Amino acid sequence: MEYKTYPPQRALASFIKCFWSLNGPASDQPERQRIVPDGCMEMIFNDGDRYQQFLSNGDSILQPSSFVFGQITDPLEIAPTGVTGILAVRFYPDGFAPFATIPIRDMDNRAVSLTELYGGAGEQLGSDVLIEKTNEARIAVIETFLLNRLNSQEAIDSLARSSVEMLFRTNGQTSIEDLTEQLNINRRQLERRFASVIGLSPKQLSRIIRLQNVLKLMERNQFTTLTALALENGYFDQAHFIKDFKEFTGMSPRQFYGDNLKLSSLFIGTE
Repeated sequence: MEYKTYPPQRALASFIKCFWSLNGPASDQPERQRIVPDGCMEMIFNDGDRYQQFLSNGDSILQPSSFVFGQITDPLEIAPTGVTGILAVRFYPDGFAPFATIPIRDMDNRAVSLTELYGGAGEQLGSDVLIEKTNEARIAVIETFLLNRLNSQEAIDSLARSSVEMLFRTNGQTSIEDLTEQLNINRRQLERRFASVIGLSPKQLSRIIRLQNVLKLMERNQFTTLTALALENGYFDQAHFIKDFKEFTGMSPRQFYGDNLKLSSLFIGTE
């Protein structure tokens, strides 16, 4: 698989973390790939064969060709059905809110087609992007569409942005009590703001950011023991670490480290 990232233009840099592409040939024995929560929503354009998404009840569905995937709160398993050709927009945790047409929280854990989000304009966007031959040209089409839906920088929710920045600065180790105190807002108000702008609770995002930092350290082999890794990242003990890890990845730390730093590792700590 060939993975590349591209920066957004300055006018969208407050909302978009990066654009990324993934390309690869078909495989005779396609493997399931496990994607874990990272707090970021993504807009996906699939120029290859569509991906199969496995559901918790054992069934599977084919993802749309062009869609936005909401916040992931559980491990997500997907598999290619043929050739992989993807271009995607990775938004910051609070970055998709100005472009949403349905409640953010209603998008959790599902692929929402661009047609459902934007009607005929969404369907046209998918066609316009995929008709272009280069990623640079495709990105220009996407950026034009998003800029036309963005009124001004006032679309940024300053309180949500401050909260997210604080959580990232501390790798998810800021308590919600400290967050509300520093931002001078009560917990219920903060939770309502997160639900509408981010699609997660403050505690969920904090735990996801902390886990992503752990995965980054694991991927880079920057740890001595799993126990030390847990304590250094603010977990009470190894049992707390394993419980959180299993909830978001579906596996124990040892299983994930040994068997699953494949497709997931492409997205750990990327900009």
